[in-house]
Amino acid sequence: MALLEAGKTCWRIEPAERVSFLVDAQDYFAALAPVLDQARRSILMLGWDFDPRTRLRPDGFEAPDEPDEIGQILLRLAAERPDLDIRVLIWRSALPVSASQEFFPHRARRWFKNSRVRFRLDDAVPFGACHHQKVVVIDDAVAFCGGVDFATDRWDTTAHLDADSRRIDPNQGHHAPRHEAMMMVDGAAAQGLADLARERWRRATGDSLAKPDYAPGADRAAWPVTVRPDLTQTPVAIVRTEPAWAGRPEVHEWRDLTFRAIAAAREVIYLENQYFTSPVITEALCRRLAEPDGPQVVLISTHRSPSYFDRITMDRIRTLMIRRLQAADVHGRFRAYCPMTVSGRPVIVHSKVMIVDDTLLRIGSSNLNNRSCGFDTECELTIEAQDEAAAKAIRRLRHRLAGHFIGRGADDVEAAVTRLGGLVPAMETLRHGRRLEPVKLLKLGPLAAVIAEFHLGDPLDTDDTWRVLRRRRKIRALVKAVSEGRAP
Repeated sequence: MALLEAGKTCWRIEPAERVSFLVDAQDYFAALAPVLDQARRSILMLGWDFDPRTRLRPDGFEAPDEPDEIGQILLRLAAERPDLDIRVLIWRSALPVSASQEFFPHRARRWFKNSRVRFRLDDAVPFGACHHQKVVVIDDAVAFCGGVDFATDRWDTTAHLDADSRRIDPNQGHHAPRHEAMMMVDGAAAQGLADLARERWRRATGDSLAKPDYAPGADRAAWPVTVRPDLTQTPVAIVRTEPAWAGRPEVHEWRDLTFRAIAAAREVIYLENQYFTSPVITEALCRRLAEPDGPQVVLISTHRSPSYFDRITMDRIRTLMIRRLQAADVHGRFRAYCPMTVSGRPVIVHSKVMIVDDTLLRIGSSNLNNRSCGFDTECELTIEAQDEAAAKAIRRLRHRLAGHFIGRGADDVEAAVTRLGGLVPAMETLRHGRRLEPVKLLKLGPLAAVIAEFHLGDPLDTDDTWRVLRRRRKIRALVKAVSEGRAP
């Protein structure tokens, strides 16, 4: 049975002529910059955060004398090309979140006030929910989707160096090393993301955007020559989460695909995620770990969340989830790691990646928490391998991701997996004395215990937003259903 099913585990499945996996923001921003410069008809951007001071090329490899801040680039393009329609739609963040971001993206409106760049803040969500999609589409021809926002602390290289003078913010401070992931597509897959962005714009502003009418051979943005495709002629699925709101039903494609993928895994489930707090997803993984011939499970997450709120909520609850998995791991197939720099400085893991066997690759905005199952607005791109070429590309990306944390290449990891019989023993061997440590389990004080019991700040959907007793009952019922082998 196929894991991807339009209308159930995904929204649409569209062919991409080319697909590239972009690891860390240096790769993403370097790929995005030349495509923006080619834009002729439209640029559509969706985000959770937006700081116009974000530099795309702090390494200065190309055009060192030209401004490389995303805000200046958009202003320049708008001034140079009167026919270019530029629209940026960003979540109208709550005050506590905005304060932690120097009151961006709210302050960004002033950057574009007297320009042709149409910048809007989107509050068309239930109270307490957020728009979390990170999507950029140029000319309906090339698109990007994943976990990276335009913020001044996102840029980093795959080396995740202890000290990197390019990792500097506008206040001349040095931000922490950070791991991210994006997927780049063209063809009909890019057009599908454009349709998603236009519908978001309509819901937020009331304005319907016409799809650009391109004649055959018309001038439009093209795939940059500097980016090598990892796959060609590949079906790509667009997977969403949307809350029940304003008369629209809940969309939980991401949730349903997650459980279907966990159930189908044969050899390995590789996860990279900022958060890991969903008891229902945890229980689904526990069932597989308890099987004598079930898959190995590897989780890569952050040593400690940057924000205080996340530390007392998400980090503590993650401890409970990992303890539950360790208890279920009677066959020794589960590992949870956090990456470090060479000197032992934590690397922030903000990527949202799931790779199942050599079969399924998912890169998007969804976290492994309750909110991403039905409360926040999310989007990801997913590839289900149809042939050996796709399977090889998925396998290589998994080994590239796992290896880059410990200074190893994909070939080194693949050789170790073959020699030692799986990703878990390979990583245990290769990481020895290197930059990957077990996630530290934290003690839960009285406050943390209450937060964990009721999953405060992490609702399942609009039905339990402010009803914590209902949330607890629902989570317990869902966990019980999964533990008994029933669909959640």
